[in-house]
Amino acid sequence: MADDTSSPMDRFCGSTFWNATETWYTNDPDFTPCFEQTALVWTPCAFYWAFVIFDFYYLKASLDRNIPWNKLNVSKALVNLGLLVITALDLIMALVKKGGDSELPLYDLDVWGPIIKFATFLLLFIFIPLNRKYGVQTTGCQFIFWFLLTVLSIPRCRTEVRLDAERQKILNSQQPSEQDFSWEEYQFVSFFIFFTFTSIMLILNCFADGMPRQTKYQRGENEIPELSASFLSRITYQWFDKMALKGYRNPLEEKDLWDLRPQDSCSEVMPIFAHHWNQNVRKNYKNKARVEPKAQFSNGNVTFENPHGEKNGRKKGMASIMPPIYKSFGGVFLFGALMKLFTDTLTFAQPQVLSLIISFVEAQDAEPEWKGILYAVLLFVLAAAQTFILGQYFHRMFIVGLRIRTALINAIYRKALRISNSTKKESTVGEIVNLMAVDAQRFMELTTYLNMIWSAPLQIGLALYFLWQQLGPSVLAGLAVMIILIPVNGVIASRIKTYQIRQMKYKDERVKLMNEVLSGIKVLKLYAWEPSFEKQVLDIRDKEIATLRSTAYLNAGTSFLWSCAPFLVSLVTFATYVLTSEANQLSVEKVLVSIALFDLMKLPLTILPMLSVDIAETQVSVNRINKFLNSEELDPNSVLHDSSKPHPMSIENGEFSWGDEITLRNINIEVKKGSLVALVGTVGSGKSSVVQAFLGEMEKLAGVVNTVGKLAYVPQQAWIQNATVRDNILFGQTYDRKRYNKVIDACALRADIDILSAGDLTEIGEKGINLSGGQKQRISLARAVYSDADLYLLDDPLSAVDAHVGKHIFEEVIGPKGILARKSRVLVTHGVTFLPQVDSIYVIKMGEISESGTFDQLVKNKGAFADFIIQHLQEGNEEEEELNQIKRQISSTADVPELLGTVEKAIKLARTESLSDSISVTSADSLMGGGGSLRRRTKRQDSHDSVASAASLKKKQEVEGKLIETEKSQTGGVEFAVYKHYIKSVGIFLSVATLVLNFVFQAFQIGSNLWLTQWANDQNVANDTGLRDMYLGVYGAFGFGQVLSKYLSGLALAIGGLHCSMNVFNKLLNTGLKWPMELFDTTPLGRILSRYSKDVDTVDSVLPAITVQLLNTCFGVLATIVVISLSTPIFLAVIVPIAFLYYFAQRFYVATSRQLMRLESVSRSPIYSHFSETVTGASTIRAYNVGDRFIEESDAKVDKNQVCKYPSVIANRWLAIRLEMVGNLIILFASLFAVLGGQTNPGLVGLSVSYALQVTQTLNWLVRMSSDIETNIVSVERIKEYGETKQEAPWELEQDKNKPKNWPQEGRVEFQNFQVRYREGLDLVLRGVSFNIQGGEKVGIVGRTGAGKSSLTLALFRIIEAAGGRISIDGVDIASMGLHMLRSRLTIIPQDPVLFSGSLRINLDPFEIKTDDEIWKALELSHLKSFVKSLAAGLNHEIAEGGENLSVGQRQLVCLARALLRKTKVLVLDEATAAVDLETDDLIQKTIRTEFKECTVLTIAHRLNTILDSDKVIVLDKGQIIEFASPTELLDNPKSAFYSMAKDANLV
Repeated sequence: MADDTSSPMDRFCGSTFWNATETWYTNDPDFTPCFEQTALVWTPCAFYWAFVIFDFYYLKASLDRNIPWNKLNVSKALVNLGLLVITALDLIMALVKKGGDSELPLYDLDVWGPIIKFATFLLLFIFIPLNRKYGVQTTGCQFIFWFLLTVLSIPRCRTEVRLDAERQKILNSQQPSEQDFSWEEYQFVSFFIFFTFTSIMLILNCFADGMPRQTKYQRGENEIPELSASFLSRITYQWFDKMALKGYRNPLEEKDLWDLRPQDSCSEVMPIFAHHWNQNVRKNYKNKARVEPKAQFSNGNVTFENPHGEKNGRKKGMASIMPPIYKSFGGVFLFGALMKLFTDTLTFAQPQVLSLIISFVEAQDAEPEWKGILYAVLLFVLAAAQTFILGQYFHRMFIVGLRIRTALINAIYRKALRISNSTKKESTVGEIVNLMAVDAQRFMELTTYLNMIWSAPLQIGLALYFLWQQLGPSVLAGLAVMIILIPVNGVIASRIKTYQIRQMKYKDERVKLMNEVLSGIKVLKLYAWEPSFEKQVLDIRDKEIATLRSTAYLNAGTSFLWSCAPFLVSLVTFATYVLTSEANQLSVEKVLVSIALFDLMKLPLTILPMLSVDIAETQVSVNRINKFLNSEELDPNSVLHDSSKPHPMSIENGEFSWGDEITLRNINIEVKKGSLVALVGTVGSGKSSVVQAFLGEMEKLAGVVNTVGKLAYVPQQAWIQNATVRDNILFGQTYDRKRYNKVIDACALRADIDILSAGDLTEIGEKGINLSGGQKQRISLARAVYSDADLYLLDDPLSAVDAHVGKHIFEEVIGPKGILARKSRVLVTHGVTFLPQVDSIYVIKMGEISESGTFDQLVKNKGAFADFIIQHLQEGNEEEEELNQIKRQISSTADVPELLGTVEKAIKLARTESLSDSISVTSADSLMGGGGSLRRRTKRQDSHDSVASAASLKKKQEVEGKLIETEKSQTGGVEFAVYKHYIKSVGIFLSVATLVLNFVFQAFQIGSNLWLTQWANDQNVANDTGLRDMYLGVYGAFGFGQVLSKYLSGLALAIGGLHCSMNVFNKLLNTGLKWPMELFDTTPLGRILSRYSKDVDTVDSVLPAITVQLLNTCFGVLATIVVISLSTPIFLAVIVPIAFLYYFAQRFYVATSRQLMRLESVSRSPIYSHFSETVTGASTIRAYNVGDRFIEESDAKVDKNQVCKYPSVIANRWLAIRLEMVGNLIILFASLFAVLGGQTNPGLVGLSVSYALQVTQTLNWLVRMSSDIETNIVSVERIKEYGETKQEAPWELEQDKNKPKNWPQEGRVEFQNFQVRYREGLDLVLRGVSFNIQGGEKVGIVGRTGAGKSSLTLALFRIIEAAGGRISIDGVDIASMGLHMLRSRLTIIPQDPVLFSGSLRINLDPFEIKTDDEIWKALELSHLKSFVKSLAAGLNHEIAEGGENLSVGQRQLVCLARALLRKTKVLVLDEATAAVDLETDDLIQKTIRTEFKECTVLTIAHRLNTILDSDKVIVLDKGQIIEFASPTELLDNPKSAFYSMAKDANLV
């Protein structure tokens, strides 16, 4: 070796560092020993020293401690020790054997080499006990270090073995050699020991350490395997295999899911966020008085500071959620960004390697084969590295997104418990819930793409830079095309958006109308009005289809633009390139590398415009959340708790407001210990506000409010949670059976609980939907009583219950002898009856206290109180006995003649109005479970608790219990029949056309690419411009073919999708309206409605979009396989095993992921419903002071949702990594075969490799899309199922046409031994009823609840079909005619007036066949004329949904007007149980007597006095007729049932 070695590295080693001839330009490549001992060893060391900071971070962040010593970490320590010894030995041996007296010179390498290694190994050695102590089970940096070190030591193995062989040769040769090989021998042995040890370390680092002994959170059986998975298992997601396998074998359930990772749970995320939020809030105040320590988790509570601040602190501005989000979650996000940067650079390395491969093939045999293999492997390594890093990047981003969502949801929840009433008024509950459901969710979706803000421009920049190198300035032409396409797309996108908004509007209209139709379906059937409403729905649907059509065309346009964009770009660029100068010639390398780079630019260019829109939307969300979190809160100090005051509750000189003008002034109230104070006054005088003032819900402007002791509060509108009855009463307290039963009896809930299907463990629906008002109110009262507080605020708890229950509750609970007798109570009441028994009364008038004192004092005063009593009695709401009681009380007190007179009048009124039916009458449809609420009730007549009804209800409940069939949740795959049905709905021709056109498109695309390579390979083009133009022209033609076929296929699909939407919906609507009534009774309305809304929407917009993408990806993958096989046919052999791998991954994923998505969406809605419940009940929650418990519940629900969400995120990563590796294998084999297969055409080779490079993403999409199709095609399945249900009898029959126009002419109605039941398998409701009514007779039908009165009318209209016997009208059997024929010739005034939204005119005459005069006449007769005349729009007056904007009486009169318009020979009058005031009732009766003189009238009566003048009376009992005669006849016979009813009603 010469001494004048050139480079410093050569001097350092004492030998050559880099020798290109030896390493690169040779058929047998090798590195120099110097390079192997320096660069290849120091690279891993440098890597580790650079990234060791991460290892320290993991120590700090770990939540666990103390891993026990075990085989693994002991072996690691020993092997590491071995490495330290061997390295130290190297140094000592070098110092001993070399330098000094020895003839071998000592080089720097001999000293520094071992020192660097020793330092690195020492650092690693120190981490072994550290990781053990801090509970870190695996670390990535160390794994990568050992991996690199082992791989990079392999070249040296080869060198050492070769040198050893040479030494042996010399020693074995005959010449005795003077050489001393001892140093080389030593190095040989030492290196192989070192190599063995590093390999062992690598293997040991593939496993994770044992379980830590101390953990911050309990780690149960069900912990997520990720926590103790090794680094290798984490980057390949191998720990998820178990779940994938389980999900593949049978559908996953909630119990199969793992626990949440502690660091993602609310209890870890919240304190961090709260800490930064509070800092941020404090920054916004000028006065920096308070300094708070880091947010601690004090007994599970996170304190959030109020950004609205104290009244004094001057505010600088709004506190925003963004800085706390950056500070809390920015670290992980930045780490992710770093990864993204890394993968972006790797992406652009691929086209460079591609060009190397092409030039390798072009050179043909000039280059040694190992280079080709190296390039192929390099391409694979790049792709694989990218796969793993991207996998981790997305994983990180999702975690950040989930944590941000958790933080926001919980911050919003905690705030919602404290917002003041003026804030609450600004927005509806729905809007507040949307902050959580929409805005917080949007953040989560954005985080994944947020890095594209810098990454997209970077990618575009890099692509341009490399393209410039290939093609020079002509790149700008291509870029220009791309940039022009962006605004074009933007315009189309904004058009699509306006159409979407329009479509949403129509969809909402349609769903609203459907909702009304389905709610009022019974009335529609009785009137035979379905066709009219079907037409209305279809009209809206037509408009919707029109917007859908425009959207579909535009969508076809965008997809067309984007798929042709790459082609147009390359066409323009290449054309510019060749035409600008003669010298510019296309080479294969240029063409393919440019195409690859243009492809890389496509994604960022598409994403940027979308991202900008997303960011703008998220900005809006941020502002909305900020506004909410900065809004005003209740002042916690408005109510004092000063125990030195004499009375437990008092207000002194109070002035209060609800945020605007003053509501209460000069309020002075004292509640003595253990006394009962009543607040009375007219409606709206401010009684409830006084109660709110005690609770601190109002804004206190002046005065002092003081309460001492535990509060309980019963609001006027009972607030019921979606939980069991028992949970609602216990309200978080422990269950004490004795006390509980006492409370239940006192609150008169025993009878109700017995009725409920599962007793007090029956679940109550949202907002208490399956309870009556009275029941809710009593449960709310029971909650208060059970809480055993000291102070009770009862805000009119007796208004919703009927009189005798109210009396019972007053005596047992509230009054002087009740359970609460020793407590201090404030009672707001409207009832006059109980006032004599309270300790003191405050009369409130116009927000001031007008007088106070005991009952006797106030009656003597003849002031506001006496007026109040008079006014109250005139309303006539009291029962007779109670009025007598008041009368006695008043007359004993003093002589107040006008008061006494009023009382007498009220007593008379109460007598006349007694009911015929001792029980509130259950209308037929409530028996069938329709109509939602169990009974229609009035104040007078809520005898929910009367024992008689309890028995009849009990029986009914058993039917009710299993009334609603449970919805089948689809599990497993979808049958082929459904796909067939879908293709049929789209249309066979269009389906085939789409497939063929897509195929043609791919053919053109491959053709154009092959043509390009052909052009580039052609040597003659250089000298012949004509030839060049021919190539260019044909290339353009190919492009035109692509453009056309793409557009047509997009169009075919769009039209097919529309076709399908129309077919599916029309069929659904048509069959849906022809369901028999019983199906509507057994299927919940919401479920039917979701077919018309969600499922139809899926078919309209989701399925077509997915189908487009599925077809594109599918054909894309096919094209790739074709191209690769063209260039290297042997590739087909590899395709089979790869396809297998792919198929398995796909099957496993689809099964698991589908179920995880379902679980996730099921667990998401409780978060929002619990939140909306909390917002509604905030004042109750505050009054009982259980806010913390609710916060905990909310946190638990969020955590539970994360438990379902996290695995589905992982499932995506798991799949992506596996599929991308399959794709990477395709790249590897495609390039290997291309290099080794002796393929001579470089164009084909390059093409096949560049296609392979794109396949990874395509494969990924393919699985996503196919699983999406499976998830969404279920909608088609559901609709199909609904379209095939059983139908009622046909609406019209041929023979109906022969009937005279005015049939029935006489109106004879005859029942012959008629039997009927509501549904298969139920008892008969009418058991053989026979009677005969002559034309023109007026017949009354009476009987107790459940006797079968309503069933008679339903049978007459064939709403329920006969089970035996027959009914004939004018001698014609009604079963022999079409339903519409029958129903349109009978008239009914139904029990509950149902109105539909639309004009008044449509409500009277939906088919628009009557003239205006006829309608006005009918209105005049039904006493509505003056009312309608007074309306601005007259007959076109818009009626709100359900007729909300008319009073109940007016609605009843509208129904009368309908009957008058129809006026047929037979009229059925189903009397309204309630709701009609006596006046309206008289009007209706009068009109019917005059107008329907000639007709047969059947009246189902609930008040006997209305039918006393009828011709005949039918008395029904248990489905049989017991009496049928004229009323006078029956009244003369004291033994008749009719007589006893009349007696009950005080009529005889």
